[in-house]
Amino acid sequence: MTDLTFASMAGMIGAPLGTSSWHEVTQDAVNEFAHCTGDSQWIHTDVERARRESPFGGPVAHGYLTLSLLSAMAMEIGVVPAGTAAALNYGLDKVRFLAPVPVGARLRLTSKLTGFDRKPNGQYLMKTENTMEIEGSDRPALLAESLAILVPGPEAET
Repeated sequence: MTDLTFASMAGMIGAPLGTSSWHEVTQDAVNEFAHCTGDSQWIHTDVERARRESPFGGPVAHGYLTLSLLSAMAMEIGVVPAGTAAALNYGLDKVRFLAPVPVGARLRLTSKLTGFDRKPNGQYLMKTENTMEIEGSDRPALLAESLAILVPGPEAET
């Protein structure tokens, strides 16, 4: 359960929302992502070839796999205010993939609130700035500005 409320969010612009726990990127997850998306480039899925030929010394996660972890990690942090009936992905304003994610690396998300606007229909547009860190690395895997539409439920404190 989150301590955030719709009423408090507008006053929190620029504030950190939290940091997720570490999550390991496994070869199984990379292979499943490749299967689901049809992106089976050897740099992701052929472990032996990636060890021999990749500039990274082994297989790396797809950039979009890393990006797809953002939603679950944000929910773990609890970025959605209490009383939210629905939180819908509205899109991304900007994404930058800054460093490759080696298979076996651990990632965590840090999120900061950068916008929270009530819309005429009673819904809210929430904008967050997200940094996906790689454990032990000086460079993050990615930076992403994400947008979500939040629908307050009947118990929401607006």
